[in-house]
Amino acid sequence: MSRGAVPVGRGVRVTVPASTANLGSGFDALGMALGMHDVVRVETTRRGVTVEVAGQGAGRVPGDERHLVVSAVHAAWEALGVPPTGLALRCENAIPHSRGLGSSAAAAVAGVAAGFALAGADLADAVHAERALQVAAELEGHADNAAASLFGGVVVAWAEGADYRPAYRAVRLEPHPDLAPVALVPAEESSTATTRGLLPDQVPHADAAFAAGRAALAVHALTSRPDLLLPATADRLHQGYREPAWPATARLVRALRVAGVPAAVSGAGPTVLAFPAKGVLPEGVDVTGFTPLALPVDLAGVRVEHLD
Repeated sequence: MSRGAVPVGRGVRVTVPASTANLGSGFDALGMALGMHDVVRVETTRRGVTVEVAGQGAGRVPGDERHLVVSAVHAAWEALGVPPTGLALRCENAIPHSRGLGSSAAAAVAGVAAGFALAGADLADAVHAERALQVAAELEGHADNAAASLFGGVVVAWAEGADYRPAYRAVRLEPHPDLAPVALVPAEESSTATTRGLLPDQVPHADAAFAAGRAALAVHALTSRPDLLLPATADRLHQGYREPAWPATARLVRALRVAGVPAAVSGAGPTVLAFPAKGVLPEGVDVTGFTPLALPVDLAGVRVEHLD
C-alpha cells in the first residue's frame, strides 16, 4: 500500500542497541541486545543527503547516500511505498565497527526504524515490526543481530522460503535477570565476509547434533537457568573453523572456559562475550589486548523519539 511523501522538516531521534549473535552454539539463530547504543537523528529535507558522523566510524564511513542508515531509510520507504525525499543525518556512534557487536545491524535497524516512524508506521504494531525486521535483515543477509537490536532481550531468528529471498522471522524471549554479560573488545577488526568464508560447506553429523542440543540448551539457560551457560555456549559448528582469523580471541575463549566462565566469540568476532558470575572476571585470566566492558542486556530494543 503506497503512502504520500514524508513532509519536509519531519525528524526523529533513534537510539539503537548493540548486539551479540551466535552465543556459542546458536549459529545464525541466537542473538542478544547489549547496553551500548548508537544515537541517530534523521530529518527530511527538500533534496539531497547530508551525513555527519561522530564517534565510532567517523571519517571512515560514507558521508553521502551510500551510508547504511540512509540506505536503510530508503529501503524502509520502498517497502512502505513512500516516495524518497532529501535527508539530513547525524550519527553519534558508540558501537565499535567490525568487532562482532552488530554495528552494521544497528545502523540498518536505526535507518529502518527512522523510515517507518517518519512515514507514520508505528513499530509497536506487530505487522509493522515484522516488516521492519524483514527490511533490516535483507540489508544484513541474516536476522539474528537485526532482531536483537530491533526487539531487545534475547531473540531466536530463522528464515523461511526461497533462498534467493527468504522471509526472516524472530521471536523475543525475556532474558534471565541474573545475566551479566561482559564484552572483551580487542583493537583489531574482523570482517564477517572473511570469517564466513572460512566455514566449510559440510560439517560432521555428530557436530550438527551437538550444535542442535546445545542451542536448545542455550535458550533454556539464557531465560531460566544461567547456571547452565557453560555447557550451553559450547560450539563445534563455527568457532573452530574461524580461529585462523582471530587466534587471540580463540585463546581467550578457551582460557575463560577453563576458568569456568561461559564464553564465546561474539558474532563474527573478534570480540569475546563472557558471562562471569555477577559480571566479575576471575583473576588469573590474561585479557591483555582486550578491553572488558560490562554491558547489561538491553531489554527495550530500538527506541524512536519524534522531534516535531
